[in-house]
Amino acid sequence: EKAKILRSQPAQPVGPKGLLYVQQREFAVTTPKDGSVSILGSDDATTCHLVVLRHTGSGVTCLTHCDGEDTEAEVSLIMSSVKSFSASTDCGRLEVHLVGGFNDDRHLSQKLTNQLLRAFDHLQDDVHLVTFCVSELNDREENHHHFPFIYGIAVNVKTAEIVHATFPHKGPDEDLRSARILTGAKMINIYDSKAEQLCIGPYFWMPFSHVDFWLEQDDDQILQSLSTSPRAEPPHFVSHIRSTLTFLKEHPCPENSLFPTRKPRIYTKNKSGLWERVSS
Repeated sequence: EKAKILRSQPAQPVGPKGLLYVQQREFAVTTPKDGSVSILGSDDATTCHLVVLRHTGSGVTCLTHCDGEDTEAEVSLIMSSVKSFSASTDCGRLEVHLVGGFNDDRHLSQKLTNQLLRAFDHLQDDVHLVTFCVSELNDREENHHHFPFIYGIAVNVKTAEIVHATFPHKGPDEDLRSARILTGAKMINIYDSKAEQLCIGPYFWMPFSHVDFWLEQDDDQILQSLSTSPRAEPPHFVSHIRSTLTFLKEHPCPENSLFPTRKPRIYTKNKSGLWERVSS
């Protein structure tokens, strides 16, 4: 029933004010008392799944974007983060919302759905599944081809409302964060909710092999080779990948060009509700 309700909603564009955008293999946790972030959001999920874990007593809310890389470890990580914020709360329960995937040709969505269910089932804590809009429940068919209904969601950390959403602004440091994913990094927390700071890096990677080769390929070759579901990708997929590859070419050694001091790039929300860099 929750999946039907979510699928029936038109996608709402969510602006940058008060938003913390979560990319693939990132997660963020915050509380309703957060004075900077009121919305957690993520999109561009085709075979990926978006996971919202929330404690109803404390209101602590986590959003993550899972791609099946190491699902059990990732679920354990987000559970620890939510519990650490809710330790002093006696009442309430843990609730999880799963959104994403579709009936893709390689069955990657169904595999990830099963991994997530198994990982939550293996936890010591009781977790209540509230929204289940994944794989076949998030699938639509058009001209005999399958696509996801929902590519992105936003969760209001104060009201707990989850809506079908798109995000024109995916920053800050979109290319830097995407480069980390493309070079095979693990799931990480990007937000310090006590300090109300977005912390990017420091990230390190080896020079990306064959970057020139990939940049020389035409759009269709990039789409077919670097997507888990080429036919279902959003229109900006190839331009996003090209931008990330160009970034990797420009920064083959990020410890020299991006993080010479080995400290994160820190952002806080300014009076307009937009991210502003405060340190290097």
